[in-house]
Amino acid sequence: MNKAELIDAIASEAGLSKADAKKALDGFVAATANALKAGDRISLVGFGSFSVSNRAARTGRNPQTGKEIKIAAKNVVRFKAGAELSGKVN
Repeated sequence: MNKAELIDAIASEAGLSKADAKKALDGFVAATANALKAGDRISLVGFGSFSVSNRAARTGRNPQTGKEIKIAAKNVVRFKAGAELSGKVN
């Protein structure tokens, strides 16, 4: 499902216009990104939780040449599905 299809689904489920559904989705994405950037954790009961964790620097290997390369440390976004979402998928 791409963004346009998600907007259509939100509009039909919530009884909103597509423009309002797009605004709601864009607002959710922006608020989530800002909270994660600030180091907060976002928990949506029944759906799941988003958090940021630090991936340490490590040594990797170029698969073509076999030469070792250094991979820098970085922050990564993690998502853990909630019980209700997991139950609906399985």
